[in-house]
Amino acid sequence: MITLNNIKKTYNKGQVTAVNNISFTVNPGELFGLIGPDGAGKTTLFRILTTLLLPDEGSATVAGLDIIKDYTKIRSKVGYMPGRFSLYQDLTIEENLNFFATVFGTTIKENYHLIKDIYQQIEPFKDRRAGKLSGGMKQKLALCCALIHKPAVLFLDEPTTGVDVVSRKEFWDMLGRLKQEGITILVSTPYMDEANLCDRIALIQKGTILSIDTPAAIVKAFPLELFAVRASKTHQLLKDVRAYPGTDTCFAFGDSLHVTFKDSAAQSSTSATNAAATNITHDGSPIPGASQGLLPYLQSKGETDATMEKIAPGIEDCFINLLKQ
Repeated sequence: MITLNNIKKTYNKGQVTAVNNISFTVNPGELFGLIGPDGAGKTTLFRILTTLLLPDEGSATVAGLDIIKDYTKIRSKVGYMPGRFSLYQDLTIEENLNFFATVFGTTIKENYHLIKDIYQQIEPFKDRRAGKLSGGMKQKLALCCALIHKPAVLFLDEPTTGVDVVSRKEFWDMLGRLKQEGITILVSTPYMDEANLCDRIALIQKGTILSIDTPAAIVKAFPLELFAVRASKTHQLLKDVRAYPGTDTCFAFGDSLHVTFKDSAAQSSTSATNAAATNITHDGSPIPGASQGLLPYLQSKGETDATMEKIAPGIEDCFINLLKQ
């Protein structure tokens, strides 16, 4: 449904590379996620695929149509929800929806089944101006307007940024229902936890694709043992773990640190062997290898309450590891 072949886009006369030779495909009916931080190139890709920007190099098709030759046809086949709220703020909810239906030569009644679950949540406020809506309600209205002409492909650029947790969950539930209608969805997000809600994902940073696969396959490919380290003084713990000679990577994740160790630490002090007996994994087995010297090291620094356990990696751990590579 979507193909990209070596797409490249630069700004400032070539000084800034926003998208660098990106190629991937999105299958019909797939919920595909572009996962990466701000500035990774997600919005530039969306603007190219929705025919709002011309690429410097490469080619792409949407619904079998070339983004340059067939741009007018593409615009009638896609729904686009940009990252910034872009509806008419002086129009009411109902007026915005009627306007977009008219633009695409359809009516609310004709495709009401597509937006029913979403629209019913904001219908009690249909006479309220869009500019006076909350973030979650703006999001629902924008999605209704993007769907009202029954697009073949739906582009959602960071749709949940700045939205509360409940509205985020509701939004992803909606996407699941739209996928069942056969709509192909390309969504971008900086939230790593949302990656697991996609069929496949592309991890992107600085205009380059780091990995493309299912979330489960990306996690399975994580090549290192990962440990969660905790202590009461998290800030001091972070400094001490990073100073430990056997540490490879160490990043804060909530109230714990996610840590990997260097291969050379496998031959770290054998005197730590006995102390490592207090070092157990989540299934009760001893933690082997490079990590054995960390707890004694932390205890020598006065962090006697430090604990460590082996854990399964998440998408964010995989992203950090790919950046390092």
